[in-house]
Amino acid sequence: MSAPVQNSAAAQAGKTWIWPVVAVLVIVGALWASGVFKSDTKKERPQQPPVPVRSAVAKSETVPIALSGIGAVLPVSSVTVRTRVDGALDSLGFKEGEDVKAGQVLARIDPRSFQATLQQAEAQKARDEAQLANARADLARYGQLIKEDATSQQQLDTQKALVAQLAATVKTDDATINAARVQLSYTTITAPISGRVGARLVDAGNIVHAADANGLLVINQIDPIAVQFSLPESNFQQINAALRQRGAKALVVEAIDRGSREVLATGHLVLLNNQIDTTTGTIALKGHFPNAAHKLWPGQSVDARIVLGDQENAITIPTAAVQRSQDGNFAYVVDGQQVRMQPLDVTETIGEKTVVGKGLQAGDRVVTEGQYRLQPGAHVAEAATAAASAASGAAPGASK
Repeated sequence: MSAPVQNSAAAQAGKTWIWPVVAVLVIVGALWASGVFKSDTKKERPQQPPVPVRSAVAKSETVPIALSGIGAVLPVSSVTVRTRVDGALDSLGFKEGEDVKAGQVLARIDPRSFQATLQQAEAQKARDEAQLANARADLARYGQLIKEDATSQQQLDTQKALVAQLAATVKTDDATINAARVQLSYTTITAPISGRVGARLVDAGNIVHAADANGLLVINQIDPIAVQFSLPESNFQQINAALRQRGAKALVVEAIDRGSREVLATGHLVLLNNQIDTTTGTIALKGHFPNAAHKLWPGQSVDARIVLGDQENAITIPTAAVQRSQDGNFAYVVDGQQVRMQPLDVTETIGEKTVVGKGLQAGDRVVTEGQYRLQPGAHVAEAATAAASAASGAAPGASK
């Protein structure tokens, strides 16, 4: 009977220590659920301060309808000044790089041989005129003698032929004199157009020839100046329709710096070429621009922008808001206090303003400064507001 009693006592003792253990486990679980035993790494981190940015609102406005192409600046006129006679170059009447007027003396060639040729021609005419005068006097005498039957009709006719021959010789002398004077005038070389002189190609003292290939200098007319550019042939009908609609009023063309996007000059279209280049599939155009400030220079590359009309209710944003990625253009749009990336279909950039075809609506707020610190979902605040908040938050700490 003793063995069953011992087993019962052991079982009773086991039940006695199990209940305290269960109670401890329940208490530990409750404390764990309440977060007492959570590590510090699991504690909620303080929220990051908003990124200071500057923003602007997308606007709906009327903008020009325009087409842009790469252009090259050309002089309206370019003349290579050459000598038309051979001789020694006596002097030059210009400085490199200066502006000259049409008719201004640029150079002089030794004129002495041409003066001598002119004098010879004048002397020859004087001799022939003397012979003509004598022949006419003889013809008058023969005319009197024929009335008296003192000479023959043949001799009278011969004298008439001599007078006509000498008169023709005098006319030839006049032509020779004029030719000699023209040759002499070529020894003084004048500017055929007004413009800017380039580098001097020949120095005074050299022997120059009319057959020289390089000439003496080059004059470029740079005010006004021209810009030649090309556009895809697909734009031809649009340009042609704008020309027909405006009639005699020329289309406006702008020359834009390719780096800064500054409008360097505003002019008008003077040429829509009479054929499309089948090799490149483009059509050439040319505009003329006033250039008093010389912002355009021959050989310069610019963007040419031709204005065809106006587009109403176009969505515009500051150009600074447009960002570029591998997927195309986008902008950070502010929704409340967060930003999101919005893909954009940019139709045109006009200086500091960009026209958006798709992606934005009027009233959307886009980030214009501070994009380099942003990512989708980031909290933002206007730079002025963020600075004021930081200053107010630092003030109490500073006073302690």
